[in-house]
Amino acid sequence: MAEIKKPVAKTAAAKDPKLADPVASSIDVGTQEMIARAQKLGIDTVFDRAVQMKPCAIGIQGICCKNCAMGPCRLPLPKGGIEGKDTRKGLCGATANTIAARNFIRMIAGGAAAHSDHGRGVAEVFLSVARKETDAYKMKDPNKLLQIAPFLEVAVTVEEDGEIKDRDIDEIALEVAEKAVAEWGKPHGNLLYAKRAPAPLYEKWKKYGVVPRNIDREIVEIMHRTHMGVDQDYKNLMKQGTRAAIADGWGGSMLATDLQDVLFGTPYPLQAEANLGIMKEDHVNIIVHGHEPILSEMIVATCQKPEIIEYAKSKGAKGIQLGGICCTANEIFQRHGVPQAGTYLQQELAIITGACDAMVVDIQCIFQNVANVAECFHTKLITTHPIAKMEQDSVIHIEFDEHHAVEDAEKIVRIGIDNFQNRAADVMIPQYKASSIGGFSVESIQYHLGGTFRGTYYTLNDNIINGRIRGVAGVVGCNNARTRHNEAHIKVVKELIKNDVIVLTTGCNGIACAMEGLLTPEAAAVHCGPGLAEVCETVGIPPVLHMGSCVDNSRLLLAATEVVKAGGLGKDICDLPLAGSAPEWMSEKAISIGHYFVASGVYTVFGLHLPTSGAPVFHDYISKEMEKMFGGMWDLEADPIKHAHLMIAHIDKKRKELGIDKARERVLMDMADRQALEG
Repeated sequence: MAEIKKPVAKTAAAKDPKLADPVASSIDVGTQEMIARAQKLGIDTVFDRAVQMKPCAIGIQGICCKNCAMGPCRLPLPKGGIEGKDTRKGLCGATANTIAARNFIRMIAGGAAAHSDHGRGVAEVFLSVARKETDAYKMKDPNKLLQIAPFLEVAVTVEEDGEIKDRDIDEIALEVAEKAVAEWGKPHGNLLYAKRAPAPLYEKWKKYGVVPRNIDREIVEIMHRTHMGVDQDYKNLMKQGTRAAIADGWGGSMLATDLQDVLFGTPYPLQAEANLGIMKEDHVNIIVHGHEPILSEMIVATCQKPEIIEYAKSKGAKGIQLGGICCTANEIFQRHGVPQAGTYLQQELAIITGACDAMVVDIQCIFQNVANVAECFHTKLITTHPIAKMEQDSVIHIEFDEHHAVEDAEKIVRIGIDNFQNRAADVMIPQYKASSIGGFSVESIQYHLGGTFRGTYYTLNDNIINGRIRGVAGVVGCNNARTRHNEAHIKVVKELIKNDVIVLTTGCNGIACAMEGLLTPEAAAVHCGPGLAEVCETVGIPPVLHMGSCVDNSRLLLAATEVVKAGGLGKDICDLPLAGSAPEWMSEKAISIGHYFVASGVYTVFGLHLPTSGAPVFHDYISKEMEKMFGGMWDLEADPIKHAHLMIAHIDKKRKELGIDKARERVLMDMADRQALEG
């Protein structure tokens, strides 16, 4: 076997003795080991770069404008804060509020574009399937197709001579596909999925003029409004930001999730393992990283083919170990039980094990530096998407095409297998991994908590009303190298479940919880308060329900809507004892997600910082004033325990408003009682 290659040029870490402290960088022991190994080999990682490069003190507050060549204009807050009128202005006269609002909604535009372009790609593949242009993909859940069709104004039955008859499934699929694709750019009307929101919420959106028209238009209009010399009213800017965020959460993301469920199957709970320890020294290790399951679904299918496994064995491997990083990990975990190799910040470390034969990437959250790290080892880095290439010559680009999906996937997997024999002798795989259960879609939560008897979210509501479950928290989002890896995620979640708050999770928070062992039913007895522990034990679920990738935050919106429909907890999402959180947020997508939750009536707390602190008036507007409009608001708390208790305080406030702040006496119900309730 070949030896580990030394970097061609000294890395920043090798030049600068200021390196990250592995223990201070992550709570995960395996991650700590890989950081130390990288430093020993002279390979810099994101953890070292975070120590060496400090963030811009003005940019972090959201008050630096670079939207024209007269700038950048920086408007730092005075040391003593603002007393009296805020006179700060850029060269054009733009105020701090205008600059912060422009920057904030440009982040919404970036995040909404990323999620919604993901959704567009899925919709286009779905259209190809409906047109019978590819046989690589099949509709695995036609029932989900029939469920979503009416929301796109597609009839699932027709009337002939006064009789109602079912339509042909292929005909329905084609019309759904055409209607879905049109949601990105139709010239007239409003976003159809917006009407899936509770009626009072939809009426609020109409009142404030924020019902989206089509997905692309809202993103484009943000870019126009924030061009130099256009919209200069922070309230009007946020109106457009709100419209674009709703287009993401209730449009592009929700369509992506629904169409993925139709194509690849609606998730139901599956068991797997998580962390870098899932990699195997005697297997071909292929890591898929990114966000779109269009590619990863084909990689999973290819790795399971007997002839491909035999090919791997012919190269000296015992088999193929497929693992995921980031949201691709969540996609293939929730539908196939494929183990999760790690979170966003562990992508370089998977290569540094020396055991990664191929890393296959598509879009979003991929470090360009993984190419530099791969050059130090034998790892083949393969890009697959036409909009996501890398400048390094060592990167292989194989453009994935759904019309040749099987052939493309097999070509990619064979590259990884062929590379197995090129490994260096010095392989180091951290021996840390944890069991986890994920795949809690809206439908599976309904089944597990409601059963076939009731078929609604009534049982969840009943346990909230009687006090066993204090409330619901959505804890989601990225990792951020400016804070200790996974620490805020885990502290927030543990504090919530300790206080009987059930947690719904997506994205890298879900992987962090999996690594910590919080995605198993057994975790309830160890970490939960008595009420939540009792529910988890009775039903057999974890206290943290993994609902998928970051695009699947739309599942949380629909779960909240189902809770409203089940009754007893108010008429709108803002009435629920519910709070949202992104403890270690990093990307523009997080800002778009956060804002569509706020606009949907959810109290939403971010960790670290918000790019609004340099404009106090604007910051107050997106919190206090927006709460008056939509019932949801932004909040900020870096300390994870205080962060969790802000959420708990909000949940308690909502319980009091609903009149359920005192636990109801628990009464065992017989069948007659249940039938009376059903009536």
